Amino acid sequence: MFSEPVQSRAAAKVETRARVLAAADRSFRARGFAGTTVRGIAADAGVSGGTVMAVGDKDALLVAVVDEWIAAVHAERATGEPLPSLGRDEAIARLVGTVEPFVAYFNADGDLSREYAAVLARGKHRSRTFGDLGDELQAEFARILRAAGHVDPGAAGRTLYFVYIGLLFATSGGALAREAAAERLVEAIIQILGEGVPR
Repeated sequence: MFSEPVQSRAAAKVETRARVLAAADRSFRARGFAGTTVRGIAADAGVSGGTVMAVGDKDALLVAVVDEWIAAVHAERATGEPLPSLGRDEAIARLVGTVEPFVAYFNADGDLSREYAAVLARGKHRSRTFGDLGDELQAEFARILRAAGHVDPGAAGRTLYFVYIGLLFATSGGALAREAAAERLVEAIIQILGEGVPR
């Protein structure tokens, strides 16, 4: 008796949040972070400014938009099942392919990537990207490294994750060109494979 209205309110809240995040994403892409306003997001989403702020301020909305996108990529992956044995080149290709959608996403809009990095550096908003989503990426790295015969795939997966994050931030901050970052990632993978994969 009481569960139906509660479920309806909960579903409405989830739907409103999704509309707000979709409107924020469109605005960030079209107008940039600085050109995006809470009022504009509210108008696009068909809600009040207060409703937008209940979801989050601009910083929180940017973090949520990125987290939602990354979570969707993880959800599409068939993970958890052991992989067949992989040779070194196959493992390199799979590891690079694992991060390729994320790299493309962050490279698509350098200004927005820098804003995202700045929001995280300010430390006021926590990102799932560095929590459970980061754990999922490390687990996927470990799964591939295990299939390649690495002696310590968990530690190797964590190491590769932090190399990848460092390269992503260096690229978004303009300290490293995208092409150089891609080369450094492959170099790191080769080093990690070289240390723990039997020849």
